[in-house]
Amino acid sequence: MSKVPMTVVGADQLRKEVEFLKFDRRPKITEAIASARELGDLKENAEYHAAREDQGICEARIRDIEGKLSNAQIIDVTKLENTGRVIFGTTVTILNIDTDAEVTYRIVGDDEADIKQNLISVNSPIARGLIGKSEGDEVSITTPGGLTDYEVIAVKYL
Repeated sequence: MSKVPMTVVGADQLRKEVEFLKFDRRPKITEAIASARELGDLKENAEYHAAREDQGICEARIRDIEGKLSNAQIIDVTKLENTGRVIFGTTVTILNIDTDAEVTYRIVGDDEADIKQNLISVNSPIARGLIGKSEGDEVSITTPGGLTDYEVIAVKYL
């Protein structure tokens, strides 16, 4: 299995989620299954089937997170020298040359991506186009809206 790039913050969030699922959610589901069993016939017991389905979803999520964490390549850009080049984990300010709109993104792993917080996946078209570029570089990126020209304004290793 290949390594999954992840920031320190993203790895911490996944560890917290798996801890919550194991030590809070899992016991509650077990209690719900036990309560539903007491209601009688399991073939026609909707509460029992719903609790078992929740259990399956919870266990699958735990396995998924643990698999990602076991294959994680945790990258802490704060420990790297700022060369001005865009790499995984950097915070990049870009300028849309056509509209003069300036936006700042942080390039993160797939599980951490949240466009509302300006966290973009390393596998997104914009991130792929920016990786390896330096401050002052101009780049044309094919986005879902078409070809767009950007200028890299700032690269921060936060």
